[in-house]
Amino acid sequence: MTHTALARKYRPTSFADLVAQDHVAAGLTGAVAKDRVAHAYLLTGPRGVGKTSAARILAMVLNCEDRGNAPGEGEPCGKCESCRRIWSGAANLDVVEIDAASNRGVDDARELRERAMYAASGPDRYKVYIIDEAHMLTREAWNALLKILEEPPPRVVFVFATTEPHKIANTAEPVMSRVQRFDFRRIGPAAIVRRLEFVAQREAIEFEGDALQLIARVADGGMRDALSLLDQALAFGGGAVTVVRVRDALGLIDDEMYGELLDIIAERKTAEVFPFVGRLVESGADLAEFVNGAGELLRALMIRIVGGQPEGLTGGLRTAVEQQAERYQPGDILRMLKLLGTAEGVIRRSPNSRLHVETLLVQWSLLDRTVELNDVIAALSSGEVVQVATPRSNPGEIAKEAPTQSRATVAGRRVTTSEIPLSLEGIRALWPRIVEVAGERRRVVQEALGHATPVAVEGGVAILEVTDCEVHLEGLNRSRDIVGEAIAEVLGSGPVQVEYRPREAEAGQATAEVPQRLNKKEEQEERLRRYRGKDPALDAMAEVLDLEVIE
Repeated sequence: MTHTALARKYRPTSFADLVAQDHVAAGLTGAVAKDRVAHAYLLTGPRGVGKTSAARILAMVLNCEDRGNAPGEGEPCGKCESCRRIWSGAANLDVVEIDAASNRGVDDARELRERAMYAASGPDRYKVYIIDEAHMLTREAWNALLKILEEPPPRVVFVFATTEPHKIANTAEPVMSRVQRFDFRRIGPAAIVRRLEFVAQREAIEFEGDALQLIARVADGGMRDALSLLDQALAFGGGAVTVVRVRDALGLIDDEMYGELLDIIAERKTAEVFPFVGRLVESGADLAEFVNGAGELLRALMIRIVGGQPEGLTGGLRTAVEQQAERYQPGDILRMLKLLGTAEGVIRRSPNSRLHVETLLVQWSLLDRTVELNDVIAALSSGEVVQVATPRSNPGEIAKEAPTQSRATVAGRRVTTSEIPLSLEGIRALWPRIVEVAGERRRVVQEALGHATPVAVEGGVAILEVTDCEVHLEGLNRSRDIVGEAIAEVLGSGPVQVEYRPREAEAGQATAEVPQRLNKKEEQEERLRRYRGKDPALDAMAEVLDLEVIE
């Protein structure tokens, strides 16, 4: 008994059957109903979303023998001999489908142009040429077609389908202005699941809802792929289509592994990264697909953290996201996604993908966690010891202080917080944020503060110890107000005065250190820093206009 593939059996037979392409259906049915059919169309979009099906439906309705009995205006009847032959792809004098991937040369285009000059088989019929993978045509082939697209014969329609319209624009830009373009959308998981449920019910297939969700996720927006994956799962043993059966048939990774990954990262279990990846390799998992799935998981986690509800998740992934959402900040997820974006292409191309996956997961587990300033201040008011880890400072402690209400700036927003009285402990714990705020006012101050360390608070004056460098000291002395304002803003305290001291040599260390020999480039950079430090006008101009000072 011959089995008809589900993707073929349930291929759309009318514009109304196109899933998630209402804009295309409305445009083409309107053109047919109003007798305003263009001589050339360009259908673009991802694979498996209905481009070639739409082209066939257009050919069907233009040559339908019983359009008056069609289910809707501008639709084919789908039952007459012409409609059946076109839909099935059978030989037809008036509808020709061409694969541009294997017929891409200038000779093929010239032959097509000559065939298009012949009239259709009947006075009420159209000659329709469907050119799939149109981006594969050469520049010479497009040039050969250009004339007929400019002055088409009557009742001849060209339909070009492509997944890469930018290649046509680069190769044959004049063609783009001579066609009507319709962009097909990627189909969402919910729409794919609804269609799969319809097919499963029509075919009397028992299924689990999560199994169809899993198929929809793997299909990545393509309905044809989703139906083919369902066929593949059905061929993998008997009984209902379950999550386990779909995973086994498609070689997918268990949801529990993704949940374990989130736990490893949240708990900073760096040592467990390597046996974790080892288990993936032993199970035969595709590491590139694993990383892609991890990216989808992080996206779902981000949506959940900011208050949304991610769609298309299986029960296992939904549980993992709910359990882990409180352990991550949006900033952490963004940095992880940025690292993923950098590594993903390398992982797909590298012959040693395991090493790159392990490196990525180690980076995720070692990332510094985002600490909100208002959380730090809230901890201060309760007397807790707060650890603030940054690239430039060690974890510090903030002692309990008597709180009063004031205003402070957190991540660019004004919020009500508890005031932190001026103290050495408070400045040290929030020093990275102080440096950042000062840098927002003047960039060179941020660079100079990188060589400064808070050492004391005496009589309401913050004392900073600066590396014994004339350039740094001179620059900071001219920026006392900026640094004082930054300290006051971050701590939420009153006005703060700042004094600077050169860093003294440690006991037992020689008073005069042997100067290191500088190379020519370093000597030039040091001279330029001194010039800017001695000339306030030059320094201000370089900062405001973002100039580079050269000799």
